[in-house]
Amino acid sequence: MYDYRNNIKIILNKTDSDDRSLANSLNAIKAIIAMAEGESTESKSKKIVSKPKKMANTQSIAQRNADLKQFKQLLMGLTELIETPGDDNAKKKSLSALHKLTFVPGVGKRYGNVLGKLDQAIQRSKTTREAVNKKIFEDAMKPKKEPKRDYRKGKRYTVIRTLSGCNLINDNGQIVYRIKESQIHSLNLKSGDIVEALEDKDNPHYEAEILRVVGYRKLRTRDYDPIEEFRYAVVQGKTGQLAITRNIKGEKLRIRGKDITIPVDSSYYQGEDIHLEDGSIVDLAWYTGDVRIKKNPSEAVQIRWIYQVDPPKQSDLSYKKKDKSKKEQEELTKLNMNLHYQRVGIAIGDNQNEGILEGIVTRYNGIPIPIDAFEGKKKIMERQIKDLDIVILMTAYAAHDATWNIQEFASKYGAKFAVSSSKGYRSFERALYRAENGLPAYEGTQTIEYKEAKE
Repeated sequence: MYDYRNNIKIILNKTDSDDRSLANSLNAIKAIIAMAEGESTESKSKKIVSKPKKMANTQSIAQRNADLKQFKQLLMGLTELIETPGDDNAKKKSLSALHKLTFVPGVGKRYGNVLGKLDQAIQRSKTTREAVNKKIFEDAMKPKKEPKRDYRKGKRYTVIRTLSGCNLINDNGQIVYRIKESQIHSLNLKSGDIVEALEDKDNPHYEAEILRVVGYRKLRTRDYDPIEEFRYAVVQGKTGQLAITRNIKGEKLRIRGKDITIPVDSSYYQGEDIHLEDGSIVDLAWYTGDVRIKKNPSEAVQIRWIYQVDPPKQSDLSYKKKDKSKKEQEELTKLNMNLHYQRVGIAIGDNQNEGILEGIVTRYNGIPIPIDAFEGKKKIMERQIKDLDIVILMTAYAAHDATWNIQEFASKYGAKFAVSSSKGYRSFERALYRAENGLPAYEGTQTIEYKEAKE
């Protein structure tokens, strides 16, 4: 900007005292001031015009996030394609993300050639034998996911138990579904239970799938036929001559106060290679009001369920002791005992003489079940003992803390209990005899008579 102060000083020095000189000087000063104001305005306007304009960013935050998502998708697809060459899903994912990125402003113009070559490389990717084998192995190792149940779609029905299976009825008393025993046995349903069920169109074996039990309502006696059960019955005899007279606890089958023998057809088949033979364990059921009960009970009683257990087999062990002088083996005398297929828990360590002790139990028609006496967790111990009929504790093979747990749970669930204080097989056999006959759990120094079986 030009400095006008010197011009003003010159004008003032040349100004005289007369009126005309003063008027001329005033006009000159006004002209200088006007020139100064005009130059200042012009410079300001020039500065405003010369200021460069910034480019406005028109891309929204949502659009930028979408572009970053496509870039991430491209990287993930390329990673999968490197791990599994030629994978169709990885190809589709990579190409889809690549094509979308070409529409991002500036990307196609700058990196068009590179993206084109990458597109061709992705399309040329081929599957290798190693990739195929790896894929097969990974698919085989993946755990199968159970289908998720949508409980919101389940409808409620009332259970009416039949001799085998049950019927599901609606609020109007109409039968909507018939369910097989194989589906409901583990639920232990009874007439009057309220359940939620879904129609199962994919499974041809039953019409509906029971989701859960949600309640119970007492039915009138005229609404259903009462059923009686005889659980854990033992099938005995030879093929073609099988019959049921008692259960695994030795309790006799009694109907209306009379001991009953039910002949069994060995051709009865439940599925999954489960059929009837000597030693099979079954559940029986019959309608209380069946008129055939009085004259011919075998026609009214029906097998409801066959348990998938290995029947006791005659042990091929002879339980012999050595005679050092003759180096011969002599069979031990058999005690007068029949366990009638009761479940016998053998509290020992991890597979310590397990096979021989199980052989002793099966020798007397029992079902041996090993219990890990070194396991210190009470919940696991309780779960092992809960459903047993007899528990034999081998103190020589048991941990000290487990010993107290075994005694506690045997007493809690009413299992017959006895202790074998030595490692001898004869000691275990005698403990089994004491438990079955209600004799003292510990032998000690007292005299106990062990009756031998008559040949």
